[in-house]
Amino acid sequence: MEWWDCHQVTLYLVAIAVGAGIGLGLPAQAPALAHAIEPALFLLLFATFVGIPLITVGRALRDVRFLLTVLVANFLVVPIIVFALSRVVTDDPGLAAGVLLVLLTPCIDYVIVFTGLAGGARDRLLAAAPLLMLVQMLLLPAYLLAFTGGTAASAVDLAPFGRAFLVLIVLPLGAAAAVQALARRHRSARVATDASGALMVPLMMVTLVVVIGSQIAAVGGQITAVLRVVPLYTVFLVLAVGVGLLAARSARLDVPGARAVVFSTATRNSLVVLPLALAMPAELALAPLAVVAQTLVELLGMVLLVRLVPVLVPHRPGGIRATGPH
Repeated sequence: MEWWDCHQVTLYLVAIAVGAGIGLGLPAQAPALAHAIEPALFLLLFATFVGIPLITVGRALRDVRFLLTVLVANFLVVPIIVFALSRVVTDDPGLAAGVLLVLLTPCIDYVIVFTGLAGGARDRLLAAAPLLMLVQMLLLPAYLLAFTGGTAASAVDLAPFGRAFLVLIVLPLGAAAAVQALARRHRSARVATDASGALMVPLMMVTLVVVIGSQIAAVGGQITAVLRVVPLYTVFLVLAVGVGLLAARSARLDVPGARAVVFSTATRNSLVVLPLALAMPAELALAPLAVVAQTLVELLGMVLLVRLVPVLVPHRPGGIRATGPH
């Protein structure tokens, strides 16, 4: 585990390069890799949840200050930034719809993993996941209607949100709870819970390979359009990190909570909204491409933020002070 942790950024970059090589060199394998995304995420999140004592998740639900900070940052401040950035591509309704669709929806799955890798409060982010999912389901059609008009809003089908919550949160969380219950009675199960920490980095590498490998060929086929949105996603990532830092400081969150807020504002629900983009009408055909491009930019950014966020929110006097749950 110590070796994995020391070299995790390098290993993630290698995984991204391998995924890109497979996706570009063997584009026919993209559908098979796409089918592997959900199982890979399930295993990754299961390993994450096994390492989170579920009693701490219950306590995290009482941290009202953290929950309000995450909600305000994601659904009041971030949409202002997203609206401004989307104006750059209003001449292409498909790109604009894709940019709005992905940037307006905070992540509820692998953000928990990246938060844990950076020493953030993954238990509090897990506790916030149902609330984040519900609010984005309610607000996304309204934001799309306000920002683009009726076409994009009417094309939104909320079913993928429910499926993602079931498959990527409820099922792995239930399996983790069962393993933790067994671990209290059986030594062999305790070995399994201990091993989950050692599996985090290789499971993340597998996830990066299948996500990048399944999506990058589509990006390569529309490189001109992609070049228009990549700078937008890069700027969003920088601004979203700033929003998270300012929100956490304003709320006087402790260091783990502050790091979790930063990852929540910076990480989007791209793998969940991709089916929504694919279901959009022909006049918005570039929407899925815009979502895929965001996924690629974000994954590179998350690999860097795993090391950068602990520097921005350090455990030392002068960092964001601890307040504890409220």
